[in-house]
Amino acid sequence: MTASHSNPATDTPTAGVARGGEPQPPTDWTPDLTPRGGGGTLARLVQFFSSLRLTVVCLALALVVVFVGTLAQVEIGLYAAQMKYFRSLFVYWQVPGTPMRIPVMPGGYLVGGVLLINLICAHARRFGFRRDKLGLLLVHVGLILLLLGQLATDLLSVESAMRLTEGQSKSYSEDQRHSELAILETTAADANQVVTIPESVLARKQELRLPQLPFTIKLHAYWPNSTSVPPAAVTGPSLATQGLGVRTQFRQAPLETRMDRRNVPTAYVELMTPTGSLGTWAASLWFDPPQPVSYEGRTFELALRPVRYYRPVSLELMKFSHDKYMGTEIPKNFSSRVRLRQPETGENREVLIYMNNPLRYGGETFYQSGYDERDPRVTILQVVRNPSWLTPYFSCTLVGVGLGVQFLTHLVGFVKRKRA
Repeated sequence: MTASHSNPATDTPTAGVARGGEPQPPTDWTPDLTPRGGGGTLARLVQFFSSLRLTVVCLALALVVVFVGTLAQVEIGLYAAQMKYFRSLFVYWQVPGTPMRIPVMPGGYLVGGVLLINLICAHARRFGFRRDKLGLLLVHVGLILLLLGQLATDLLSVESAMRLTEGQSKSYSEDQRHSELAILETTAADANQVVTIPESVLARKQELRLPQLPFTIKLHAYWPNSTSVPPAAVTGPSLATQGLGVRTQFRQAPLETRMDRRNVPTAYVELMTPTGSLGTWAASLWFDPPQPVSYEGRTFELALRPVRYYRPVSLELMKFSHDKYMGTEIPKNFSSRVRLRQPETGENREVLIYMNNPLRYGGETFYQSGYDERDPRVTILQVVRNPSWLTPYFSCTLVGVGLGVQFLTHLVGFVKRKRA
């Protein structure tokens, strides 16, 4: 038989003492992280990061970041505001006329990271893993999972769009903000080989030697956003000596950050061979069809295009419906009836995609996003791949269950005390 007691000051169970004088382990385990005798560096760090004042400061800074970042969306757009205020460690202010940047406030990643450490340290120091604090443990785990899930969404999620015309079938979607230089070899009649170069490599303006190509790619210029030069404003010869760029010139333009506008990049590419140069082409999103290139009996197509994400499944648009309220131009419903084909599994079925009813397939979600005002047969589907899309549901469930458990624990204890 053993005897046990609790410390009224901390309300934590202490070890019992057996009849023979041997100490017994406590029923629950609570880590003791309180510095004693001044403590060391680790103890002081734990005391700092578990402070309630730090929690209040982080929450206040989070409100400031959200408020300032929301206001900034009006001028710099949603995407740029997210990158500057929410997906950064610090928010920088650039000195006008200079490349110097000065940090003026913490960014979303820094505030969220410190708050995450604060939650872990505060719970471990104050509550530990006691049975009577199970509800608080679930609440803290839910909040931690919510922060980690948001970070995973920022780092791992990929958004793209699929534009389909009635009767058209596609097995790829396109990124709306990133581009790539694609060189397609069309020599063989039964198969084409594609070589793509991302815009991050194009921005370095280096010579690229790829084993799949018989020539070297030399970048003379790359502009993330460009505009065409009117014929009356042309002052000199074009940088391009081959292709469509001979008749149309471009110049660099400021970057667009608004959601309703997009950047149109342009690259001037020279193809070098051991025997000399084949010429310089202007590869741009302003040009729709790819530009042909020939060398030693091999044919190629050169184009600057949005980044493509290929998948084994294809979607064919059978019918797009754009319903409006009677007598008005107010949209009522958008719906796309598509045929899904998966050659590997033999799957072939029809799917109706409409507002608030997306198609989930292969870890991706296809939403009804928009349409083309000039062509009523065109639909635009937004494709989202987010491996952590279930995290918010688990987090909110844990928080709700934790609050319920903690409430019931106190309620049962109160009822027992009243009966006693």
